[in-house]
Amino acid sequence: MNLFSPLIPEYDPLEARKLPFAEQARLVCKAWALEGYGSPLTAYLFYLLKIGLYVWGWIGFCSFSAGMGELSSIGTWMFTPVAFQKAILWSMLFEVLGFGCGSGPLTARYLPPFGGFLYFLLPKATKLPLFEGAPIIGGGTRSILDVLVYAAMVASLFVALVHPAPGFEQFLPIVILTVFAGVLDKTIFLAARGEHYWVTVVVFALEPNWIAGAMIVQLALWFFAGFSKLNHHFATVVCVMASNGPFIPFKWFRKSMYRNYPDDLRPSQTAVVKSWMGTALELSVPAVLFAGAVLASPTILTVGLILMVLLHSYITSNVPMGVPLEWNVLVVYGAFFLFYANGTSVSPFDVSWPMGIFLILTSIIVPFAGNRWPHKISFLLAMRYYAGNWANSVWLFRGESYKKLERLRKVSPWVPNQLTLLYNETVAAAISGKVQAFRLMHMHGRAYQKILPEAIRMQDYPEYTWMDGELMAGMVLGYNFGEGHLHGAQLLRSVQEQCGFEPGELRCICLEAQPIGRTTLDYNVYDANQGLMKGGQVKINDLRKLQPWPAA
Repeated sequence: MNLFSPLIPEYDPLEARKLPFAEQARLVCKAWALEGYGSPLTAYLFYLLKIGLYVWGWIGFCSFSAGMGELSSIGTWMFTPVAFQKAILWSMLFEVLGFGCGSGPLTARYLPPFGGFLYFLLPKATKLPLFEGAPIIGGGTRSILDVLVYAAMVASLFVALVHPAPGFEQFLPIVILTVFAGVLDKTIFLAARGEHYWVTVVVFALEPNWIAGAMIVQLALWFFAGFSKLNHHFATVVCVMASNGPFIPFKWFRKSMYRNYPDDLRPSQTAVVKSWMGTALELSVPAVLFAGAVLASPTILTVGLILMVLLHSYITSNVPMGVPLEWNVLVVYGAFFLFYANGTSVSPFDVSWPMGIFLILTSIIVPFAGNRWPHKISFLLAMRYYAGNWANSVWLFRGESYKKLERLRKVSPWVPNQLTLLYNETVAAAISGKVQAFRLMHMHGRAYQKILPEAIRMQDYPEYTWMDGELMAGMVLGYNFGEGHLHGAQLLRSVQEQCGFEPGELRCICLEAQPIGRTTLDYNVYDANQGLMKGGQVKINDLRKLQPWPAA
């Protein structure tokens, strides 16, 4: 692993840009299989430092409470109720400021490495209102009202964090302002991890036995994360993650994830078995901890906590793209607070009926509905974390039409331009190719070889710049974390309104997630100027037979 520069693949990245799609895709995917993203060591040091600052910030806010905040005595106060409450509040603030998930170089954020508040406090920046086109609240760019509501939300979190013992009066403004901010811009509610942190703050505010309510939230996170992996997608996630893991860089190990490297990059039986084991582990954790808490059994709780540590250690050690590292730290800490410190004295059934109904809605019905109707509900609200079954998109810019994006009010420049400020053109092209490979290596990415000819003439492909929708969301909205609906048709309409692309200059392919109980993926192809060009479906069984690149 290089210290400062990414790994450069064996092929010439600049020449690869001129090749037909099939050959280009084959080169970048073969490179990913052995090298992953090829990030330099300093990229991982960036995230290690960020985790340290995250923990330090939590300790600092805990110091505002009597008897807490001293590192030398952390064992005596870290599992107190106030310490857990401040961990949730701080995590929510950390995320909504843009410092958590979706930040830094592994998410193609280079200069600057963060979005978040840099965009959410920027008037005229692009946003995604819940009620698009509605008077006052439905505009496509950020107004003074948007800025003030977001600033008030941040301030309310800060006020609660510095309070010695935050209670209803501190929690209620956070609950209300987060919803208001989410109505004005869906991006902010998702960035605040509404399905986890916001729901837990509601529990803090309204439930006397809030530890029981927080247990239900955390059990739901694990359960639906495992439930969403009951598909054919997750095996390709295992391959992509193993090829990118920084701690097991051995080529023989990475090749073992594929049927026959370099000719057949479908998941090997080893990868498939690993995906089954990972899914079983993720489902076992909530089942065992739930049983342990209901039965008040220290032995069962200990087994559940061991399984939980194994699960999150594996996830964190692979440094998954999207880098939800602080979230994993919080979930591990929360498990010990809820089920080690309180598991024998509190049961999830101890929650009151009104709060129970609320939690059934937010932590059971909404996630299940999100698995059944993924086009209507964010994968974050559905708790379909890292299952590989995500909505996603690819934006295709013809020639230099991408320069029209400079008409947008934003902080981050065009991603290739960020890269050329750090590296030479060859390295920048290599990194761009790896982003494309990441998308194509997943099961859903194989669909693009079928859909791409419906968006553009394939002989014209070298004239287009392939830009993954995740990078578009990060650059235009200031946030990206695997939520394909952030860079779908609504964002395209807003971008077109501000930039004015001519027919054929920008084509966008939007691919939806696979609903549970169905065997197809829905897709739509758009021209930014002319609107919907075509829609259709792709069969999952067809994708399972394909390589990440089309046959020559």
